[in-house]
Amino acid sequence: MVRIALCLEYCGSGFEGWQTQPHGRTVQDALEPALAAIAGEPVATVCAGRTDTGVHASTQVVHFDTTANRPLSAWVRGVNTHLPAGVVVTWAQEVAEDFHARFSALSRRYRYVLLNRPMRSALLHGRVGWHHAALDVEAMHAACAFLPGIHDFSAFRAAQCQAASPVRDLRVAQVERRGEWILFDFEANAFLHHMIRNLVGALVDIGKGGHSPGWIQELLAMRDRRLAPPTFSPDGLYLAGVHYPDRWNLPDQGRIIAPLFLPGEG
Repeated sequence: MVRIALCLEYCGSGFEGWQTQPHGRTVQDALEPALAAIAGEPVATVCAGRTDTGVHASTQVVHFDTTANRPLSAWVRGVNTHLPAGVVVTWAQEVAEDFHARFSALSRRYRYVLLNRPMRSALLHGRVGWHHAALDVEAMHAACAFLPGIHDFSAFRAAQCQAASPVRDLRVAQVERRGEWILFDFEANAFLHHMIRNLVGALVDIGKGGHSPGWIQELLAMRDRRLAPPTFSPDGLYLAGVHYPDRWNLPDQGRIIAPLFLPGEG
């Protein structure tokens, strides 16, 4: 028995999230039969972070165990021949049996890509968020200063969240404008269900002048999801990095590679 780690890239628009469902329209439901076709046996996978319907990934890490003896290229090129167009394996690496895609991770990094112009994008439909009115990025940047640290994020937690605790260590919260694009970057030890989309919703509300930057600190203190803005669209959200201890020697450590498209950027 060997344990293999894989990295996946996928467009979430064509899937109803990561986790397997009876209807079979998830990333896991696409990946496991493709792996089984190469392994010649059933394969069960574990991912670093379960993404929701419509959420994308440029760096989703997965592990699985198999008795099949295959070259690493088979787990990349071979598996890719059995995958739909919206998902692809980018690398594979054999790891020790104590590696775990979820529990060995030190942190996850997400990027939200928001198009901020009067017209939505037709070419990037489903792959970027959109807000029609001009947003004050300086105000959103000031609000982000209140977010890093160990906090109770109940105000930004979905009602159906199954996490045992709402406390998370948010290490990075950044926002920057690049022309008509606004990029939000977040890194934490782990995230609550809808946490990033709820944070983006609050920051956008601040950016359009609905509240001052300090309001985000008030929301944290009140710990009441009902007082925060609605959950923002999943379209622009990317799982963009998973960081592991150096001893695993995995590729793509610490890199943000989502998205690979920003029209107008050189």
